[in-house]
Amino acid sequence: MSKKFTKNGDVVNYEYFRFQPDIDDQLIYVWDIDKTYLDTKFDTFRGLIKTAFEKAFQKINVPGAASLIRALESSMEKRQRLPIYFISASPPQMEAKIYQKMRIDGLNPFGVFFKDNLKNFRPRKFKRLKQQVGFKIQALLELRALLKKPVRMILFGDDSESDAVIYSLFSDICKRRLRESEINSILEALHVLPEQRSRIMFLQSLILDHDPVDKIYINLVADTDPDYYAKFGRRVLATFTTFQAALDLYQDDRITEDSLLMVARDMITNYGFTPEEIAKSFEDLHKRGFLKSETQNKILPRLKESGLIPQNFNVTFRPAKALQKIGEKILGIEKEDPWIVENIDYLHDFR
Repeated sequence: MSKKFTKNGDVVNYEYFRFQPDIDDQLIYVWDIDKTYLDTKFDTFRGLIKTAFEKAFQKINVPGAASLIRALESSMEKRQRLPIYFISASPPQMEAKIYQKMRIDGLNPFGVFFKDNLKNFRPRKFKRLKQQVGFKIQALLELRALLKKPVRMILFGDDSESDAVIYSLFSDICKRRLRESEINSILEALHVLPEQRSRIMFLQSLILDHDPVDKIYINLVADTDPDYYAKFGRRVLATFTTFQAALDLYQDDRITEDSLLMVARDMITNYGFTPEEIAKSFEDLHKRGFLKSETQNKILPRLKESGLIPQNFNVTFRPAKALQKIGEKILGIEKEDPWIVENIDYLHDFR
């Protein structure tokens, strides 16, 4: 397999397999690597250097992430590959190790987008290493332009790099919900450099007026209150564990019942989770109103039979209908948060 790559500004795209959607609205998965697939330590300069020198087999997965990706691939029809791409703020010089790690985990990505970041590996420029909004939005738009046809994307990120903002703004740019002047003002306020803003607007001109974002999963690694994500609509699901993402994907018929059990078993066997912690994740999703009663009634007996949730576990809280919140104001108990919010406040981050 040859590894082809292209570079546009900070964005370096390694293409492992050429993928062109066969049909309109084909489903594509896009997975952030850092703290969403791999438990990378980018919080300090020392941690970043350590991550750069780790060997592939030393890299640690976010618990359950690799098994969930394999579950998604197993849901594909025979002889079909899972259309999955990865995005990493790691420099392209780490590509060989990261790709080797993916192959160790049994993953088969079509491509990975890296950030050409070596020039920022200096204490004076360390802040730029952590400014990912422009890089990630450009990477998503580069991918969207490559795919050409209308597609649907399920996006996975975390709360350490404002991925809910990035993915929602990407959605708004694709759908032209914002004027060009509004996009530029938001990007400037989010510290996106002028040349990257120009590239983003150029890429918008290449793509269809179509919202590709089907669902967004945000892995909570920075103690963000999940209620914060109400402002992005119910399309965004904040999760404390990979099991919660797997449970929602099962609910949406993206993975099978057996695959869901496999993810839970992986987390217990290989990452030290207990059946009580799996039960807590189950109940939390129920409390927040994201778990349908029919899903709960169908899967809970299987989880108990498999020893993945304690036999005596029962949900103890019956959620009311989801409340619609604007700031701290509740608009009504019979109203639900919209699936997609038309006017998201991107500039006030009250996490």
